Amino acid sequence: MANVTLPELGEGIKSAVVSFWHVDKENRVGEGDDIVEMATDKATFNVPSPVAGTIREIMFQEGDTVQVGDTLAVIEE
Repeated sequence: MANVTLPELGEGIKSAVVSFWHVDKENRVGEGDDIVEMATDKATFNVPSPVAGTIREIMFQEGDTVQVGDTLAVIEE
């Protein structure tokens, strides 16, 4: 299993809001595929999949605020 986490965002930003999930639970993804769109006060960005596999768990819903380092989703390789 691999965790998709919110990466360091720089400039002292500690959290971001889930804007849009590009995947649903049980979807297959490839390494580098966009998983989720996140937004901060300064930017909107996509978080890619670190591995190829199947989405087994989505930890946050659209509109939720996530802290840097939090697990966004779990992928079974």
